[in-house]
Amino acid sequence: MKGKADLRLILALVGVALIWGTTYLGIRVAVETIPPWFVTTMRQGVASLILFIILWRKKEFKWHGWPYLRKQVLVSILMIVIGNGMTTVAEQSIPSGLTSLLNALSPLLVFIGSVLIGLQKPSLKGIVGVIIGFLGVAFIFRDGISDLMDPNYRFGIICICTALTGWSVGTIYTKKNSYKTSNIFLDLFYQFSFSAVVQLILALIIHRNADPSTWTLQSLSAVVYLAIFGSVVAFFCYHYALKRVTATEVSVLSYFNTVIALFLGWLILNEKITFDILIATLLIILGVFITNYKKEPKAANLV
Repeated sequence: MKGKADLRLILALVGVALIWGTTYLGIRVAVETIPPWFVTTMRQGVASLILFIILWRKKEFKWHGWPYLRKQVLVSILMIVIGNGMTTVAEQSIPSGLTSLLNALSPLLVFIGSVLIGLQKPSLKGIVGVIIGFLGVAFIFRDGISDLMDPNYRFGIICICTALTGWSVGTIYTKKNSYKTSNIFLDLFYQFSFSAVVQLILALIIHRNADPSTWTLQSLSAVVYLAIFGSVVAFFCYHYALKRVTATEVSVLSYFNTVIALFLGWLILNEKITFDILIATLLIILGVFITNYKKEPKAANLV
């Protein structure tokens, strides 16, 4: 990172950490009165509409052919329909802080999957990081294994595991099938739009008896927040930061997301934070850091 402070860069970095740290709270508030698949439908629908307006005004709305679209659709299914969608479903049954903590395991799953398919070579630090991270999971359920006897809690855990799998597979796919596009927001528009259609179909099937008259203003406001800030502004901030600092430096922000989510869940939703949860948080963050850490090469040869 450059020595001279860049106010816009600082705001972008802070924005990513704060916004993505608050999305778990937003989801929890939204699903209090709105069925989860309607939450995801409205979130991605509003986000895609915002992106369409931006792209149209900037005259950057372009067609890149069917192969490009197929890749966007697959990423949309894995990372948004399954990853984001099942996370939203999970938060009906389990606390937002626990959801964020389990989602923090995704880099470890990506590492394991990348090694299994030969995309990445196994390393000692990677193996150590995975062991430490999953030791954190053991602390989560050490005294609460009986909670899995509750069908709702068990369903929530299954949903978050499904979400983790979808997000991790999607991440591995994008790493293995990297493709360059001139506009990341055009990619996001297609991904959000397709996911909104699929999630609307799921909502109409699964929540066919939903009564919109019971949806509170608080939950609707949370959906709007998720769409504007969680799906659009955060991505703008994230990609702005990626253009100015290394991916390693930006990835450090993900460690703050879980802490922020846990704190807000405790502060606003009265979610319980036990000593085991604190230990689990430290272990998972440490495991992810060890697995992902790469020493940046010195810029001695730059002129």
